[in-house]
Amino acid sequence: MAPTSRTVDPGPQQLFIGGEFVAGGKGGYEIRNPATEAVVGEAPDASVEDAAAAVDAAQAAFGPWSQSDPAERARLLDALGDAVAARHDELAPLIQAETGATWKVSNGLQLTQVVDRFHRYARGAMETTVLPLPPQLIETTDLAPGGVISAFAARRPVGVVLAITSYNFPLTNMAGKLGPALAAGNPVIVKPAPQDPLAILKFAEIARDVGFPDGVINVVVGEGTEAAEALVASPGVDMISFTGSTAVGRRIGSVAGEGMTRLLLELGGKGAAIVFDDADVSRAIMGIGSTWAFHSGQICTAPTRVLAQRGVYDQVVAGLTQFAGALKVGDPLEDDTVVGPVISETHRGRVEEYITTGLSEGAELVAGGERPLHLDTGWYVPPTLLAGCSGDMRVVKEEIFGPVIVVVPFDDEEEAVALANGTDFGLYDYVWSGDVTRAVNLAARLRTGNVGINTLQRNHEAPFGGFKLSGVGRDGGSFGLHAYSELQSVVWPDA
Repeated sequence: MAPTSRTVDPGPQQLFIGGEFVAGGKGGYEIRNPATEAVVGEAPDASVEDAAAAVDAAQAAFGPWSQSDPAERARLLDALGDAVAARHDELAPLIQAETGATWKVSNGLQLTQVVDRFHRYARGAMETTVLPLPPQLIETTDLAPGGVISAFAARRPVGVVLAITSYNFPLTNMAGKLGPALAAGNPVIVKPAPQDPLAILKFAEIARDVGFPDGVINVVVGEGTEAAEALVASPGVDMISFTGSTAVGRRIGSVAGEGMTRLLLELGGKGAAIVFDDADVSRAIMGIGSTWAFHSGQICTAPTRVLAQRGVYDQVVAGLTQFAGALKVGDPLEDDTVVGPVISETHRGRVEEYITTGLSEGAELVAGGERPLHLDTGWYVPPTLLAGCSGDMRVVKEEIFGPVIVVVPFDDEEEAVALANGTDFGLYDYVWSGDVTRAVNLAARLRTGNVGINTLQRNHEAPFGGFKLSGVGRDGGSFGLHAYSELQSVVWPDA
């Protein structure tokens, strides 16, 4: 049951640096509820000096934390997961108010995954960091004596990690970075998205109470780019883990390249859902429709680009049209609401501009497109379906990040592959077919980091990341531990 009151505790509303809450050097700014446009709280606005202080605190913590007993890191991560679960009733309403997500998404998915991720990486802290290697018989040369040379490779902490998180799932995305980074022995500076940082600041309070050493977890919030750019450019930051737009990822990459800072970038997506004539169309429609039903399409893995074989094209369009019409758009605190607002007025304008562009390019509007007449407050976009699209349209090639689905017909498998690969993105594609063998073989031809066959479910132990402009690197499961580590080789002669 959703809360009956919109009153939430906005938390400390201060930066968290070196184990202490401090005011932002540039004052603060308002965080507004996307559904009501009311003020949720005031976020601190960090200065360049605040950013430098966070780097100093994390650097000071690196030595002790990197050399700490993995069992102690595991204990703290387990305790952190338990503490988040215990304060669920404080965190869930705040997440909802900041993000505008429906109560089901805020109360269920977000915090459940946060708790699960900390417990998963508590186990991860205890995973072996040493990979034995086979000895080699090396011949004697003029430069060095030969003999049997043994070796092993070891995962070592990478150093100070800057984790820049996304606005769509603020705590979940943060936990996916913080968990493996801490487990591997790295201190972290969290830079939340400016739209919804308050729950992360409350989380910092929880981490302090659990007993994490000073400087191991820091949170720096900023409305503008000044503090973020100072953090990205800092020589004291050893790795940057970023989730967000490709445009920002490119900027981070260009700055980080100057200092050879290690990067993990999970960027934009334009997921293709390939629906073949032999697919279970009703099942495909249920999966694709989640683009609208799950956080208003603000998901990088969403199947926003439907490629429907001509034999089922009309059925797919009709089914999606019916699906969109059955979704309630409205107050995210009402139990039967499925589609809430997008994150901001600015973003709503961006999504609406894409819809207008699609129509000007020749797409057919078959569902949505207009602001809901019954909602004069809040930043709502209804479930929108554009049919009759072609692969060269902007709405087909570019990420919209909202409740908009485009449908493109295709004739055969070759055309489907060409259309699916015809964007600059490659994060997550989907194949819907009654022939699983064909679908698996097709997956090998898709230039994408992830492929779902007849499902939108993820396996959280699988590596996650993108091809092309969808990012660099992989996390997830034990791959996350490797992402936040450096490999060191140690060799020695056998006696």
